[in-house]
Amino acid sequence: MIRALRACVRDLEAQGAQGSIVPDANLHMTLAFIGDAERPDQVRAVLQKIPLPKIRLTLSKTGYFGDLLWAGIKADPSLHAYVSALREALAEADIPFDKKPFVPHITLIRRLRAPGSLCPRLDQEEMEASKAALMCSSFTGGKVQYQEI
Repeated sequence: MIRALRACVRDLEAQGAQGSIVPDANLHMTLAFIGDAERPDQVRAVLQKIPLPKIRLTLSKTGYFGDLLWAGIKADPSLHAYVSALREALAEADIPFDKKPFVPHITLIRRLRAPGSLCPRLDQEEMEASKAALMCSSFTGGKVQYQEI
């Protein structure tokens, strides 16, 4: 899947796109945005309580949130059921999280600058989700870095 995501970014760069490209090590899908987790041990306990089912992740299309380019993941009932169960468990544990609707995607480029309209190519590769993790983001040198905690 990373190969397909990188090919999409190279295709955009060939069309003149510029921006902050997300490094391979930072590629991820956010299931619930928690922000400043004051109780990371409780969040980890919730994650461990909700078993990750077999979930196939299939790339579908690209899209934009403002100047952020993302690769979409096809709707998968088991993914949405897992995210619903996870968010419900977070709420029951009184762990605040962003209540925006879940849009399965992987961010590819932040602060995208592009001439005209772009038509990125995205191969519809797939993979099986292997784990859910609590991640911490930090800004270093103007770039976001993620680390599992």
